Amino acid sequence: MTIKISIFLFLAFFTFSKAKLGPMKETQMTVYFQDYSGGPNATVLEITGQSNGLLSFTKFGAIFCRDDPITEGFEESSAQIARAQGIYVTSVLDGSNTHVLISIIFINDEYKGSTLEIQGTSSQFEQVREVAVVGGTGKFRLALGYATFETLSYDYATLLVFNYQGKFSF
Repeated sequence: MTIKISIFLFLAFFTFSKAKLGPMKETQMTVYFQDYSGGPNATVLEITGQSNGLLSFTKFGAIFCRDDPITEGFEESSAQIARAQGIYVTSVLDGSNTHVLISIIFINDEYKGSTLEIQGTSSQFEQVREVAVVGGTGKFRLALGYATFETLSYDYATLLVFNYQGKFSF
């Protein structure tokens, strides 16, 4: 009986809270992830251990922690507007997919302190990948939608620098 009452109170609170927020609006934005998987300014770290110094993105069970700068333009010198902080887990035996959990934390004046929460399976060998926007805070409270990530450049010589274009629609 207590469990049913708790669930009912939670649902009533959630319904009331959502009603106070007003109508949802659609937002679309494009941002650029500056991703460095090595060197002195690395923004990606393999938690499960590195063999021979290179990150093993295709090794089943490999876990990575990420803290990438996000800029408003493609160039590294473009204004930073957010950070992408989270984890990636290579979650398929053949290494073709990673499961991503990312928080986009905005630092620019317009959205400062607001976040977007990204979660889903990312086919890491596809040019364009789609994952879910499962929530947000601040100006993006209760965001639901999707994000697409497109690899724009990759330094094949060093295997260290990736540039992604992230498009959000929620």
